[in-house]
Amino acid sequence: MSSPTLLDTPPAASNAAIWRHIFAGLSASLIGIGLARFAYTPLIPSLIQAHWFSASDVVYLGAANLAGYLIGALIGRPLGSRVSNVHTLRGMKVLITLAFLACAFPVSVGWFFAWRLLSGVAGGVIMVLVAATVLPHVPGDRKGLASGAVFLGLGLGIAASGTIVPLLLELGLRAAWIGLAVVSAVLTAASWTGWPTKDAPTAKPAEVNASGAAAVTSGVETTALYVEYALMAIGLVPTMVFLVDFIARGLGAGAHLGSLFWILYGVGAIFGPPVYGVFADRLGSRSALRVLVLVQAIAVAGLAVSSSHVVIGLLTVVIGTFPPGIVPLMLARVHETAPGNAARQNVIWSRVTTAFAAFQALAGYSYSAIFNGSGGNHRLLFVIGAAALAITLGVDFIAPLFSRQSRGQGAQADAR
Repeated sequence: MSSPTLLDTPPAASNAAIWRHIFAGLSASLIGIGLARFAYTPLIPSLIQAHWFSASDVVYLGAANLAGYLIGALIGRPLGSRVSNVHTLRGMKVLITLAFLACAFPVSVGWFFAWRLLSGVAGGVIMVLVAATVLPHVPGDRKGLASGAVFLGLGLGIAASGTIVPLLLELGLRAAWIGLAVVSAVLTAASWTGWPTKDAPTAKPAEVNASGAAAVTSGVETTALYVEYALMAIGLVPTMVFLVDFIARGLGAGAHLGSLFWILYGVGAIFGPPVYGVFADRLGSRSALRVLVLVQAIAVAGLAVSSSHVVIGLLTVVIGTFPPGIVPLMLARVHETAPGNAARQNVIWSRVTTAFAAFQALAGYSYSAIFNGSGGNHRLLFVIGAAALAITLGVDFIAPLFSRQSRGQGAQADAR
């Protein structure tokens, strides 16, 4: 059974069925990424203070989810092809629920690591399959709405982790993990029948490339996308993993205020996809990417030098827009790189996602080592993250120059 592309022609579906599909996709991204990954961040100070694990172990356990995400990104499509996308997505949501429940019992570092890793695997599988499962069953005039809702699940999950986790922590650390399991179970049950009854058929290249001609794509430009998305992963990890701990312990403000800042991060995450989409529509995806990456680099660098809670709060909102916002923005860049060629777009997007997952996992462990080796220096991590984003901007400016040079050499060779 082949995995569907995002540009398949949808079968007929009722309005109610379409909204059920959208809700199923939103809940999957909310559970798989919004909660499974981001709910861990506001729990870090409590895990350390409760002496469940040492500070160094807690940081490495957080990176386990990122490593699992890479595994999930690699096995998602083969797994969906073997047992169907719908059954795979249901299974991943159940797995995440079990992982939350298992983490309520700190049997050992190995036990905790295994379940955090599995939750990351499930999140990676969900990210690869969810849009390809839902969007083919949505009419063309609603694909934008459906895609936005799926990406919105990330922001809602982040915001929920910043509001639900502090409330649950008042009942105890174990209660917080059990509470997350309950939330995940409720969303899994509520969306169980919302998925399409079957995977959509894969569109043939001739059907999605109506012009009959393959788009000319520069290898330099395509490689640049892989490099840029990998650098973005490196740039967003410090704030994604260490922000709450920076507020709570680095600035000495306590876990409660740290959680409030995580809510601000979640507010930014909710607005990220639509705001980035407007920028892409108005400026074009390349110009929008440059502007937004520059803003992010400045914002992350600002965390490295500021101690004002007000300034850091404003920067946190801006930074929160980035993780979910770059997903539709990079997807638009992929479409511009291979216009009208759906098969090529899916190949590039798969590789771009894998590059992001790989460097996100690598960055997670690297930052953990740097953090522990520097005696818990949060600001150093933010400087490195800002530098990675600045390099991203440089790559995007330089790549077109090499691309034009490559095409010029090709044209000269053809003339000879």
